[in-house]
Parts: sequence; structure tokens; C-alpha cells
Amino acid sequence: MPLRMRFPLMLIGILALLVGLWAGWIRMGWAFPRPNPAWPGAHGALMISGFLGTLITLERAIVGPRWVWGAPILAALGSLTLLLMPPTNGSAVLFLGSALVLAALFVHAARRRMDPAILVLGFGAMAWGIGQLIWLGSDSLAKATPWWTAFLVLTIVGERLELARVIPRGRGMIGSFWAGVGLVLFGLILSLFLPAWGQRVLGLGWLALAAWLAHYDIARRTVRQHGLVRYLALCMLAGYLWLGIGGGLEWLPGEATAGPLYDARLHAVLIGFVFSMIFGHALIIFPAVLRVNPVFSSTLYLPLVLLHLSLVVRLIGDLGGIFEVRRWGGLLNGVAILLFLTLILRGIRAGRKASPGPLAASSEDLRLGGWTDR
Repeated sequence: MPLRMRFPLMLIGILALLVGLWAGWIRMGWAFPRPNPAWPGAHGALMISGFLGTLITLERAIVGPRWVWGAPILAALGSLTLLLMPPTNGSAVLFLGSALVLAALFVHAARRRMDPAILVLGFGAMAWGIGQLIWLGSDSLAKATPWWTAFLVLTIVGERLELARVIPRGRGMIGSFWAGVGLVLFGLILSLFLPAWGQRVLGLGWLALAAWLAHYDIARRTVRQHGLVRYLALCMLAGYLWLGIGGGLEWLPGEATAGPLYDARLHAVLIGFVFSMIFGHALIIFPAVLRVNPVFSSTLYLPLVLLHLSLVVRLIGDLGGIFEVRRWGGLLNGVAILLFLTLILRGIRAGRKASPGPLAASSEDLRLGGWTDR
């Protein structure tokens, strides 16, 4: 697809992110204007299916067969429905269609070359689709959220494998990997019948995958380097820590799908793990999608540090029952994300000035990115 066709899809995804952040702040008690009264209720769908669903499928479409472009187009249309109206069955159907196209891509890839990365990416896409079916069947975003969260975690794990950022060590590597993935999938299924035990098994899965990633990921070595490489490694390692914390929180008493403990469990994974990984992976994905060579700056450490410190504040508020602390932590979570987006755009503009004109993007560009150190 021509470059000019990619921008509208990415812009819709970014708009879903901005509105999702605004909606999240309103949900936490900030008295901000509500241009659309339905936005607060659509916060999770906007952030996961709208923003991340659109960008993940867009990344895949760029290096996949032409028919895969149906996935980001359907996800973008689903995002627009959430932006313009209350969450409806139509939104869920559009996202379900996107998930089915994404899953079909991995089935197609597995037929050509079977490996763990493709399988776990396929499981992630199917979890996203099952989450949409749960949303359609129960009209509950909260019941769909664990499946959507698994979509993001399994996608990230699969991409770390796919990017060859995992070092094979010993016979136990594959066994421990599939044990973690198996616990996640079993926990999701069990949660449909025994929510309390399903939640605990899912937490074991997060813990197992966090330990596996921390042990085998090359970030343990590259963190000793400098510049961009060190920054990426710190993003990865911090994310693995939060995934483990999220797994541990699943074992605290309380099975509610709302309230402070639920907020702590969910956002330890979605902000601490997922957004930390986004802060690192965006430096690989954005250059290929936009065909630019951005300039890396050490100022990117500012939003990274703010993200993790503000999440600590948020969890202190959640677990300590201090509403005002939780509220400020949530506000600063969003500020960190907005600051990161601003610095990314500045890096892109600086890269364009240094290398005017569009650049060709290949599948190798998408895997390695085009960032340079300042």
C-alpha cells in the first residue's frame, strides 16, 4: 500500500490513543470536558483494540500479503465507531474481523514455516478475536479485557522471538517457554468457568513468561552498551519486571472486575509491561511504517522514567486505598505517554531534515528499524 495510505490508518490509531488517555483520566475522577459522554466507557477498547490493534495490524500488513491490509482497515473502522458513538456490537464485529484476518496471516505463515514465534503470534491474534466474541456475547468490556491483554502480551513475546532478540540456552528453553504460554491460555479458558482460579493461573503465566524473557532475552547483555541499544534494553528489562509484578498481583485476594486492586493488576501489565515495550519497539516500527530515519536522543529517558515512577505512585494509591494518589499516578501515566509521542515526532522531524525525501521500507527495515544516535 502506498505511503500516503498508511498515514490515515496510523493517525486513526493515534487519535484512539489520545481519546483513550482522556477517557481514562475522566474515569479516574478528573473533571475534564466530555465531548462524547460514551468515551469513558470505551477507554479499554480504545486503548487496546483501537490504538494497539490498529498499529499491530498495520505493522503486519506492511510486510504481509496484500489481503492482510483488511486487518488494519477493519481495526481503524472499529476505532472510528468508538470515537463517534458509544461502544456497540458493530465495533466488536469490526475488531473481530480484523483479528480473524490477523490470525489467518499467521496460519498462512505457519504453513510455510512452523516456528514458536509464528505460533504464539497466532495464539495472540486468536485471543484478541475471542475477546471480541466475549464482548458481543456478554456486552461486558471487563470480561473481554483479560483476552485482549493476552493478545498484547503474546504478540510482544512472539515479536521478541521473531526479532531474534532471544538467546538459545540449554534444553529447557523451549519447554519453559511453552509452559508459560500454556499457563496463559489455560488461565484464560479456566476464567470462563472459575474466574478466581483462572485469574491465578493467568498470573502464573505472566510470572513464567516474565522470568523466561528476563533469562533468555539479549537485553541482559545489551544493557551494558550505550546510546540507543542501552535504551532499548532498559525498556525491555523494566517491562519484564512489571509483567512479573502483574502476575503476582493476580494472587492477592479479590476477584472483582472493577476497583483499586483490579486497576493495579491490569495496569501493571498494560502500562508497566506493554507501554514499556512500546517505548522500545516504537523505535523499530515507526521508521519502517513512515519510511523515515528518526534521530535518537537521550531525552527519551524522561518519559520512560516518568512512566515507571508514576505507575509506582498509581499502585501505591491502588493498594493503599489512597484515591488522590492513585488519581495523580494515572494522570502522570498519560503525561509520560504524551511526552514520549512528542519526542518521537521530534525525532522523525529531525530525521527528515537530515535525510530529506521518502525512504524505501523493506521487511528488514521493519525488523531492525532505521534509528541513529544523536
